[in-house]
Amino acid sequence: MGLRRRSCKWKQEKRYKKKEPRIDREKVTEVQNDLTKRLFQFSVDVILLLRKLDNNEPDRLFKYQLGKSATSAGANYEESQAGISRADFTNKVRIALKEMRESNYWLRLMRSTKPDVNMVDEIDTLIIESEELSKILGAIVNRLNKKDL
Repeated sequence: MGLRRRSCKWKQEKRYKKKEPRIDREKVTEVQNDLTKRLFQFSVDVILLLRKLDNNEPDRLFKYQLGKSATSAGANYEESQAGISRADFTNKVRIALKEMRESNYWLRLMRSTKPDVNMVDEIDTLIIESEELSKILGAIVNRLNKKDL
């Protein structure tokens, strides 16, 4: 009889034990792949835009600065996926966010200083995409910060 009571208590404890939410790994991987693809495509689109610029002094500055920041955002996010620790992952995503914000700055500056009507739509599209990617990366950083508290 003593065993039955213990087993009943054990079953009751097991029954009332709070279950942890299940993470859908496939969905997480799908979102990560989508963000990776968007960051890669953003880098490609920026490089194609920069190829259309002249070789004068202001355009060389745009080519250098925007080229570095746009490609660095995607590269840092890619590197974050292979982070060796949570801190490493968080740091790489933060760097990707900073680089995306810098890309947005250079695109807005280019939009304001380039009177070329042919590039305006392309630049505006890239500005919108950089803002969306910044929001996504910012949300990831905010979520990581909440988990660290």
